[in-house]
Amino acid sequence: MSDRTTPYLGFNFLVALDAGSGGVGSPIGGFSDVSGLQTEITVAEYRAGNYAENHGDKIPSIYKTGDVTLKRGVMKNTDISAWVEQVRTTGVAAKKPSVVITLLDETHQPVASWTLRQVMPLKWTGPTLAAKGGADVAMEELVLSAEKIEFAFT
Repeated sequence: MSDRTTPYLGFNFLVALDAGSGGVGSPIGGFSDVSGLQTEITVAEYRAGNYAENHGDKIPSIYKTGDVTLKRGVMKNTDISAWVEQVRTTGVAAKKPSVVITLLDETHQPVASWTLRQVMPLKWTGPTLAAKGGADVAMEELVLSAEKIEFAFT
């Protein structure tokens, strides 16, 4: 049991896009947002013909992993565009074994991680550009598809 009584804040995190097969990898990209960390277990309903009551049992079936969206300011960095191009040209061979998102506490120590397995980009969205003279950051968005998500406290 933890002695912590307050929840962790959601603004301190690292994203390692090329974490390899088992390691944490190097954080990259200065992402400002991560969303869509989810998994869903579907159920199959089954009712045997000799049940006394007219209802079925719910049996866990396949699970689905949600698409994860990453957002960051546009920088002179080709990691994302090279990965998208690799998926376009080589297909499934371009999947990364894992992408790791690590939550940090106030002292910048890892406290939890989400490991996405067999990951590839689904969608890249470039910035909205407007000549209105504001101070908005040019943002890009990357949507990832993963076959599995693993969660662990560190």
